[in-house]
Amino acid sequence: MNRYSRTTAVAGALVVGALAVPGAPAAARDGGLWGAATIAPGREGIVEVAGVPETTAGATLTLTAPRGTRVTGTPLDASGYRGSVAADGRSATYTVTGGAAAGQDRVFPFVLAVPAHAVPGTRLRDCSLRLTDGRGVPRAVGRCAVTVGLAGPTLTSPLSGVPLAARPEISGTAHPGAQVTVRDKDDREACATTAAPDGTWACTPGDGLPAGANRLQAVATVNGVSAMSEQVDISVAETGAGQ
Repeated sequence: MNRYSRTTAVAGALVVGALAVPGAPAAARDGGLWGAATIAPGREGIVEVAGVPETTAGATLTLTAPRGTRVTGTPLDASGYRGSVAADGRSATYTVTGGAAAGQDRVFPFVLAVPAHAVPGTRLRDCSLRLTDGRGVPRAVGRCAVTVGLAGPTLTSPLSGVPLAARPEISGTAHPGAQVTVRDKDDREACATTAAPDGTWACTPGDGLPAGANRLQAVATVNGVSAMSEQVDISVAETGAGQ
């Protein structure tokens, strides 16, 4: 079983066209609490919190969400812990209920939702962590680093399996304003453009694609953050055919 039951379901919903991953790795820094994640705009991702010292029943770990985000889940699947999310989504907690003691090797997952208007490449502020004992006395504090990632672009045309001319129009969708570069199977640039405000983009190879089997993939970049589309297999007609 996974260390938290909902993780697979949550992460699975995010893999296609999104960058939403825990920090690498989630680990204590300078002896304090620590957590990190990169989450695309309009998506959810998991912040894994580590560095929690040994605790006893009644101890509570609280994550306060970065400004503008919401906590939507506490999916740890382990006996002896109870997770809860505040009604406004501004924070969430894990409480030790007995029969378990958190330690340095225990990781606590919190699911965060990032708004669709968040700017890729930015670090969200005011994400904080706090551990109190059963009497409410502070035991440890820390911070969590949440970076806005970039959802992967789509490559909707040309369609796989359809014979093409050497200079087909290539199009798809991406984050508005993203620089989009299309590359072939040999990592050569086929064409490049900028996504429109509505997220659509299109470009046409200048020199033409070589004849035969090929593969296209779009790469989108915003503020130094990049994401790739799925690959599309294509077949280009011989020179002079289908032009």
